Amino acid sequence: MLKRLSFLCTALLALAACSNNNDNASQAPQPAPAPAASAPATQPTPASTAATPAAASTAAPAAASTTAAAPAAPAAPATPFVDDGKWVEGKNYFLIEPAQGKVSNTDKIEVAEVFSYGCPACNAFHPTMNKLVKELPASATVAYLPASFMPQENWPMLQRAFLTAEALGVADKANDAMYEAVWTTKELSAMQTESSLKPASALPTLDDAAKVYAKFGADPKEFVAVANSFTINTKVKRSDDLLKAYGIEETPTIVIDGKYRFTARSAGGYDQAVELAKWLVSKEAAGK
Repeated sequence: MLKRLSFLCTALLALAACSNNNDNASQAPQPAPAPAASAPATQPTPASTAATPAAASTAAPAAASTTAAAPAAPAAPATPFVDDGKWVEGKNYFLIEPAQGKVSNTDKIEVAEVFSYGCPACNAFHPTMNKLVKELPASATVAYLPASFMPQENWPMLQRAFLTAEALGVADKANDAMYEAVWTTKELSAMQTESSLKPASALPTLDDAAKVYAKFGADPKEFVAVANSFTINTKVKRSDDLLKAYGIEETPTIVIDGKYRFTARSAGGYDQAVELAKWLVSKEAAGK
């Protein structure tokens, strides 16, 4: 039974967000909404966003930045804030109460993606996230918050690997390659077959992840040493604390400035998620 529940994320692929609530894991997934007219016909849509979870009662603890630099791209022009009633709080996006700290130490408006390289829905959303990065104005910046709530699918290792790569300055350069290592070459995959997971003893390790990051300049021995350091242990704890503080129940989830969160499902689709993120950035910039 445990293996069946842990495998849920992978089995549903891009049609479902990866849930942080195993009580809901045995339920049949809700059908994905029809994509907007502007979305490509082949574009997958993530599964339903859970009802607004209870907000955390304490602010996230202060700690060193856990953000990776966004892919280099010219800043898009800022969009003036206009509230025409299209986006509804409690339906399309959710208020985080009380507001929490940001993932990074930026003074800009932060657009954070809660993700895991081991999450099939995150893999499907990845091209859309790259698109969002390119369309943000200069007043905004991107951060990445790695989740760990699916240990059976090796998320804790992938979380630690990302935070280590970030500390060594190679997380951004290797971002696409890490998804490919899990889902294309399968060298970091938790899957034994298309329908079963590897046993815990056979899951890819930090040494395996170090080989991927070595292609981007990381020394494998240094990578593993840093991964097991007090600094990374602190970053892991802070990442998990922020997941709770933000009320995250599934991945991928987008968090704006520690104040708002939404998923592609709640936004209405992938293209709508980009539009909603930019709207919330303009809302934050306007002080609304």
